Amino acid sequence: MNKNSIGIFDSGVGGTSIWKEINALLPNENTLYLADSKHAPYGSKGKNAIIDLSIKNTEYLLNQNCKIIVVACNTATTNAIDYLRAQYKIPFIGIEPAIKPAALQTKTNAIGILATKGTLSSALFSKTAGIFSKSVHIIEQVGEGIVDLIETGKLDSPEMRSLLKIYLNPMITANIDHLVLGCTHYPYLMPLLLDILPNHVKIIDSGEAVARQTKAILQQNNLLNTSTSLAKNRFLTNGNPETMNTLLNQKFNIEIADF
Repeated sequence: MNKNSIGIFDSGVGGTSIWKEINALLPNENTLYLADSKHAPYGSKGKNAIIDLSIKNTEYLLNQNCKIIVVACNTATTNAIDYLRAQYKIPFIGIEPAIKPAALQTKTNAIGILATKGTLSSALFSKTAGIFSKSVHIIEQVGEGIVDLIETGKLDSPEMRSLLKIYLNPMITANIDHLVLGCTHYPYLMPLLLDILPNHVKIIDSGEAVARQTKAILQQNNLLNTSTSLAKNRFLTNGNPETMNTLLNQKFNIEIADF
């Protein structure tokens, strides 16, 4: 079972930002990435719909004999991971906005959160934000339209730049010094974000932390792949594979699957 794949799913191609971190830390691990671009974005859907889609993705990865599942989607994590953990015996790794490090490190007592509606309206996010909102001013912003542009190959487009300026200007006015990215699609916006934000603003995403947690859980369950053979990385999508290829910056074995 140790040679079985790490299963990863997201509401599209954004979770490949998490895959990159996992692959960098665990290059010997086989991976299977599932991009449910057909139903992206999850952030605009209700909790029950998000749980149903997460179950569908989980069942697919289990049928492919994955040994652990990374929910590389903030919205799916905050809305569905408790249900998934209660229903399945396989270990699950979730992802949620890194509010804590931003709140602890801020010098201006103001941080920004850019995330989907599904994440910002979730009980898990509210609980986490509530812990720090008493001492830190948290500016929340729904990134409506961002995922759609990325999924349609308009990552570096005038529409994206215009949208980001609309979302970020109130945060800049509020003097934030940390911006938390609350969607796995958003790390791909880094060049644009760095260009728009003042130099002193630090951008935080959860990719490295998720990779470290994945390694730790594999170790705890004696599931690390000790093989030195070249890992197999498979990417399945029900959307446009070229969008994923562009984000990965190289050609992998991408299969279009109707799951």
